This record gives sequence, C-alpha cells and structure tokens, in this order.
Amino acid sequence: MNPEKFALIIIDMQNDFVLPGAPACVAGAYATIPCIRKMLDVFRADRWAVFHVVREYRADGSDIEITRLPGFLNNKRYIVPGTQGCQIVDDLTPIDGEYRIVKNRFSGFMNTELDFMLRRVGATRLVVCGTQYPNCIRATIFDAISYGYPVINITDATSAQTPQIADANIIDLKNIGVECISSDEFLKRYVS
Repeated sequence: MNPEKFALIIIDMQNDFVLPGAPACVAGAYATIPCIRKMLDVFRADRWAVFHVVREYRADGSDIEITRLPGFLNNKRYIVPGTQGCQIVDDLTPIDGEYRIVKNRFSGFMNTELDFMLRRVGATRLVVCGTQYPNCIRATIFDAISYGYPVINITDATSAQTPQIADANIIDLKNIGVECISSDEFLKRYVS
C-alpha cells in the first residue's frame, strides 16, 4: 500500500459543461467520464478523499467573472443553482462522505474551503481531473502548487476544447513539476 494520502479533485463535471449541446459544453469533456469514473471507483475502494469542485453563478450574474458576464446576461445562463445544468453528471454523482466545494472563479482554491478541507483530511498529494485545461484545471493546479501540494494530473480524465489545447497545457504543467499521467499509469504506480 502506498503511504501517501491522496485526494481526488474532480473539477466542473457538471451537465452544462459536459453534455453535448449544453450552453457551455467543452468539446472533450463527455469523453473523459469513463476515465474519471475509473479514478472515482479506485478512490472510493481505497477510501481516499474525493472532492467534487463545482462552479455556480447566481441567476442575475452578479458573481460571474467580468469576461463572461456579457454572454451570461445575453441568454446564455448556465450553472445556476437549482437547474439541471448545474448538477454533476449522473455517472459521477457524489456519494455520502465525499466533499462538494462550490467556486465561482477558475481556481478551486479561491474563496473556498478547499485548502482547509484538504489539510483536515490529511491529504499529502492531489490528483486532479475534470474540465477544462486552460481555465479551471490550470488555475486550480497552479494554486495547489502554491499551497505546497504535490499534484498529479490524470491526462485521459481531463479535457479541453481540442487535443492541441490539452497537449499545450500538459507541457506547461510538466514544466512546473506536475506529474501528468494516464489513469492506467496511476493505477500501476500507486494502487496495489
């Protein structure tokens, strides 16, 4: 058994970002569901902490980033609490004992209790996946590094609009010391 205490951080796998035809669909997000589910099953079986980091905006747009506000107010409202689009996709629905962290910015750490909760559960290494690379994945990973966490990014469980965008971000993440590996490679290296 690996002595490290991993925590899985699944970012923005909500219907409005994942389902084809949804208002803010990321082209590659839907295809990552099976690999994320594989990771989720492993973490559940090994009783490692799981964090579902989700984005929510008020219906009036008062808490949305300035760069997204015009589109949001122009009838492209998405990830509003209480809507079907704001919910996590069915295959990744949290179970009892998993944590749901709500953010309204790119980083899962900004103005949330994520760092506090990770330290509370004793996480020593973060495993990050979800959508999408150049925004929330990247911002969360960079902040995790700043907070002193070693990070593993599961490449086949993380999406971007195009493979080229994903590849460019993986290069950048590797350059700051992030271990970027597939879900199968994670299982080989870290799961007994």
